[in-house]
Formats: sequence, C-alpha cells, structure tokens
Amino acid sequence: MRCPFCREDNDRVVDSRPGENGAAIRRRRECLACKRRFTTYERVEESPLKVVKKDGRREPYDRAKLKSGVEKACGKLPVSEEQREALVSEVESEIMEKFDREVPSSEIGERIMERLKKLNQVAYVRFASVYREFRDVSGFEDVLKEILKERPQPTSRKAKDE
Repeated sequence: MRCPFCREDNDRVVDSRPGENGAAIRRRRECLACKRRFTTYERVEESPLKVVKKDGRREPYDRAKLKSGVEKACGKLPVSEEQREALVSEVESEIMEKFDREVPSSEIGERIMERLKKLNQVAYVRFASVYREFRDVSGFEDVLKEILKERPQPTSRKAKDE
C-alpha cells in the first residue's frame, strides 16, 4: 500500500478490525519510511451493481455518490459522522442483499429518505427537495404536511381539564 503522505510503498499493518458492520476490514498502517499512520479499508470485490436512473441510463453503483448526497443533506446539522456512515452502510447492505445486478435509483432514494426522516427532519426535507426535484414551494409544503401529519397531536387544554 502506498503511503498517502510520502508516497513510499513500504508499510506495516499495526491493527486490523472489522468495519462497516462486517462488510469491510479496517486496517491501521504505519509507513516505515516516514513513520506516519493511515487507515485503509479492505472490501470484497463483487460484480458491479448498476443503478438504473429515472431516464433509463445505467451507471455503476458508487458509494461515494450515496455518501455525498447524505453529507449534503446533513450539512451543518447535529448529525454525527458515525450516524451518516451507519445510514449509508445500512442502505448499501440492503440494496446489495436485495438486488443482484441492477437497482432502480428510486429504491436507493426512498431508503435514504426513510432513514433521514427518523434521523433528522431538516436533512430529510433537504434530501427530498433534490431527490423529488421540487420546482416550487408547493413541493416543500407537501413534505412538511406529511411530517406534521405523523407527529403526535398535542391534547387541547379543554380535554385536559375534563
């Protein structure tokens, strides 16, 4: 493995442990040339999954794209890196389990929205606005009504007094 700092190809593995819910192995390495440490992940290489876009195009599945969408939705919100990584890993595991060669982009988007709705409602609305391609304020209104409908309704003061 080439060191990301000095570009030498001489390192040793300091620590190995399972990562990403067992889907990868996380390795801490130390460069023998510059003595700096870095982390690598080892994953099983599977047959490439294709994502079928709304217009019918097919693209190779890209975890980085999935993570980027979640990162943008969660930007400047109280959602930790661990929570974002767990969300991406869960969605990725589900689609890899359910789909062999091709997965509709709508499946991925719906699964992300389902989790974001529980994790952070603002992130959910942000993601939904891009995913559902809102053209005007009515798209936001629809999503907000959906969220508000699911909230428990406060009991009225009159009902409490009785």
